[in-house]
Amino acid sequence: MIRSMRHWPVSFVILTLLGGVCLLVGLFALGGMMRGSHPLFNDDMAGWALIVSAIALLLSGAFPLVLRRLQERDRP
Repeated sequence: MIRSMRHWPVSFVILTLLGGVCLLVGLFALGGMMRGSHPLFNDDMAGWALIVSAIALLLSGAFPLVLRRLQERDRP
């Protein structure tokens, strides 16, 4: 009996990792811990911009995962 292994799409893994890193850096920037690392982080809105970008990356990563699940459900 051959059991099909479910594996994650590569684009899901990459976009989710990038979204997680972006979210972490955004939270650090929002907390003021990134102020000296780069001039762009001196602005208070930089943290919010990174958090919004993280949400977009996470949602973009979820799209191929949903397509993979739909494809697996349609197979006999």
